[in-house]
Amino acid sequence: MSHQVETMAWTGDKPWHGLGVEVDGNLTPLQMQQAAQLDWTVSKRPSYTLDAPEWSEEVGLIQAENTFHIVRDSDNRILSHCGRDYVPIQNEDVFKFFKRFTEAGHMTMETAGSLKDGGEVWGLAKIAEDFELAGDDLIKGYLLINQPHIVGRSMTIKLTPIRVVCNNTLTMALGLNGTASFRMPHVKEFGDDVIQAAEEALGLSASAMTEFRKQATLLSQTKAKHSDVLEYVSEIYQPLMIAEYRKEQLLRSTASGTHLGIQEPLKEKLNKFPSLVMDALDHSPGAQLKSAKGTWWGALNAVTYVEDHLRESQTAGNALHSAWFGAAANRKSQALSLAIQRAA
Repeated sequence: MSHQVETMAWTGDKPWHGLGVEVDGNLTPLQMQQAAQLDWTVSKRPSYTLDAPEWSEEVGLIQAENTFHIVRDSDNRILSHCGRDYVPIQNEDVFKFFKRFTEAGHMTMETAGSLKDGGEVWGLAKIAEDFELAGDDLIKGYLLINQPHIVGRSMTIKLTPIRVVCNNTLTMALGLNGTASFRMPHVKEFGDDVIQAAEEALGLSASAMTEFRKQATLLSQTKAKHSDVLEYVSEIYQPLMIAEYRKEQLLRSTASGTHLGIQEPLKEKLNKFPSLVMDALDHSPGAQLKSAKGTWWGALNAVTYVEDHLRESQTAGNALHSAWFGAAANRKSQALSLAIQRAA
């Protein structure tokens, strides 16, 4: 199943990933849902199987035990398979959650869309908690909701700061007093009790963004030696480099029947991401700002810039998915945690 963007709408500044269509500003959440072509529902439908071998003269269908399909009702597309206990959450529920806060003036809708042929639906709203570092490095606050129609994936609501100068999407560390994100598996309705729990867990944004501002300030005021940044980058990318190495070795050994050792092209591959980060440390947008030059804030944003903008093997849709929900989001969270440890 593709990670490509299926539909997307945005208002305000053009998104960093360059995807989607621009729509008029000041849309309500439900209007944004319609603009992004997300005004469809899903249902859990029984799965059926043959009651005899397909070569038999008489073949019928019987309902499979404890096996269901998650189906998009508008076109009968099967989005995933699930068990009896799975509870579908509708797209409208997500945008009604936003509606509570846009009406109160706490946030405004900026973008919404779907990935994976409708399997992942998201909405992004601008919140009021912005801040600057060293007077010219602006970080804006956003609330992101990811609603997957895929078994095994939880609905996630999380705060997502964006650094304006380079359009880096900064992933908050998970240790922010539990206020950076909220997850709910598909085992109950998205009712008032869940909404209240989500609001309480997020703190609704103010406390978490205040904590993130403190961490960002610490990083921007703490100098980072070049040698320490090299160690930091290696620690972040070591698992990825080891995985690439093992994959390459397996392919080479299978093809030749012998163990070939590390080849020069592979050495270049293993050094690729650390090299990109160290180059971004000096040359990415915003790298020369007072808050970033020679600091741990600069080191963190070099990693983030590479993850968001320089993964050349990815399509824009893949990059968006990874940056918000996948491996890149995990690496950015790890990068923040490690930077804080080294700066403290």
